[in-house]
Amino acid sequence: MAGIFFNELEVGQTFQHALRRTITEMDNVLFTSMTHNPALLHLDEEYCRTETEFGQRIVNSAFTLGLMVGISVGDTTLGVAVANLGWDEVRFPHPLFHGDTIRVETEVIALRDSRSRPNAGIVTFQHRAFNQKNELVAICKRSGLQLKRPQGEEA
Repeated sequence: MAGIFFNELEVGQTFQHALRRTITEMDNVLFTSMTHNPALLHLDEEYCRTETEFGQRIVNSAFTLGLMVGISVGDTTLGVAVANLGWDEVRFPHPLFHGDTIRVETEVIALRDSRSRPNAGIVTFQHRAFNQKNELVAICKRSGLQLKRPQGEEA
């Protein structure tokens, strides 16, 4: 499904994204290595087994954030986004581990017309990601500049 034009969104509208993803060891190690993050929490199984409360490696939170937002794109902003304006209040209340499956829901929490672009508006989404046990693993607010449906164009 393509994204939704700004003027067709409503505050309170919630999307239960059908796309889900099981996180693999390769996802975590590759992302962590590509971003030059040497944190032992993501790369050293022995350290995590003996020195942390988790007993195993945890998934890189930047990967979790990117995956959470990425899963939302097809239903919300694909083809109608002008720009991502920022992420706020990013939280990771529960870690993700290799083998966990993530699902995402998105709620429209604010809308306002752009002052500088009459063909667009600013939407604020709240994204929430859950693991297979329905534990909240990530949450953030994301603001973006989104196109309006041109006048006279049918849905």
